[in-house]
Amino acid sequence: MEKQNLPTVEKGWEIKDRVYMLTGDNQPPVMTIQSKHTRRKPLLWFDEEQGYNRELRYATNQRSPIKDLQKGYSTLGHIFFKEGRLSVPKSQPALQKLLSLYHPKKGKLYFEYTPQVYAENEVDMIELEIEALNLAKKLEIDELEAILRVEKGNKVSKLSTKELKRDALVFAKNNPEAFIDLAQDDNVHLRNIGIKAVEANIIQLSPDGKQFTWGNGRKLFKVPFEENPYSALAAWFKTDDGVEVLGAVEKKMK
Repeated sequence: MEKQNLPTVEKGWEIKDRVYMLTGDNQPPVMTIQSKHTRRKPLLWFDEEQGYNRELRYATNQRSPIKDLQKGYSTLGHIFFKEGRLSVPKSQPALQKLLSLYHPKKGKLYFEYTPQVYAENEVDMIELEIEALNLAKKLEIDELEAILRVEKGNKVSKLSTKELKRDALVFAKNNPEAFIDLAQDDNVHLRNIGIKAVEANIIQLSPDGKQFTWGNGRKLFKVPFEENPYSALAAWFKTDDGVEVLGAVEKKMK
């Protein structure tokens, strides 16, 4: 029975020590990844040959991470990455197979280290860093301010142009993916306009954060319940009514 259900992905499995590393710069002192299937947090592998999902769990006394191939009492184990790295000796085939063949987080949260794969990941990270730095150099100062405001809050209002450019380049170098995502997010720019308009007293936000008005007190926009006021304002700027207000605000800010 076990041989019939053994997935073909395990054919040619090489018995050797293996090393796994977390992707990107995400390398905390200790990180735990999911090691067993539960109803609330599924850990499944779809077996295309059998045509159904098979439950996964890491058991230190079993040869396979597939639950229906495990026999007798199972001693469940945990999976820890330390300083972004996990070394698994060949004496732990179940853990190796779970990480190398079946775990859905492979390639997203971690990868199996080989010189070639590591080099590919390094190249990808360097290219992403270059893309982010080039983007930071091309963006206008208002756009850089909008991006940095997400990271630094209202502190950016006190930064000089040189300080803004420096901090943007440092942010792009240290966290290129986040920088690119923010640069491509329309709402980031619109949030910045809203914050600057409030700072300039063109529009006002009520002390309870629930109502935007013009500087003269005329009502503009009511913030939906439990939403960040500036995120809600950015979304409202895209509506028919909001677009007109946005245009008026930008004129007053020039």
